[in-house]
Amino acid sequence: MLKSRITYRVIYGDTDNMGYAYNANYLRWFEMGRGEMFRNLGLTYKAIEEKGYFMPLSEIQCKFLSPVKYDDLLIIETTLDTSFKGGMKFTYRILNEDGKTVQATGSSKHAFVNIDRKIVRPPCCVVDVIKKSLAEI
Repeated sequence: MLKSRITYRVIYGDTDNMGYAYNANYLRWFEMGRGEMFRNLGLTYKAIEEKGYFMPLSEIQCKFLSPVKYDDLLIIETTLDTSFKGGMKFTYRILNEDGKTVQATGSSKHAFVNIDRKIVRPPCCVVDVIKKSLAEI
């Protein structure tokens, strides 16, 4: 299983007029975690797209457990489910800076499509990087 963590400080623009993080921002934070996970693997979304592949979202889920407020420092933990074969599945945990308080959990599934927008298996450029990273664990 591949896992990565990044931190993010909640900005005022992330909050609603009650001072809590607006719900759609959790999906942005999931995307940030996904992007950084790929970057940590030595591959970026941009590089995947330059090879003619795209990763449209096919499913997303988020469970809110504890409110996030302005100026909170979050830990965004992203895990790649390597048993998912038809595309990619990521799971997420949003933790408070203490690393113990789970504020939200979620998951997303992504298909792969080629330049013609036809669904394809995960391309070798992605599979090889994942296999290499798993071998190093």
